[in-house]
Amino acid sequence: MSLQIQFAIKNNPYYTSYLRNNSYWYKILNRNPKAFKDFEEQVKTYYHLRPSDRLENAINTINIVTNLMSNLK
Repeated sequence: MSLQIQFAIKNNPYYTSYLRNNSYWYKILNRNPKAFKDFEEQVKTYYHLRPSDRLENAINTINIVTNLMSNLK
């Protein structure tokens, strides 16, 4: 595994946690460093870190608050 990828993994707690749970990525990243982009996408999908996930979470929170407010009236 290249040194740059190792530093990126070590500096991001989501990457290290995901690697511990899905150790097959060690082999993939060792053999093909270009697969790091795929790895990043998998991590973002798994931990819901994509912008669309954040927007969905905000919309859900707003819906909960509006429902709560309408029930209190």
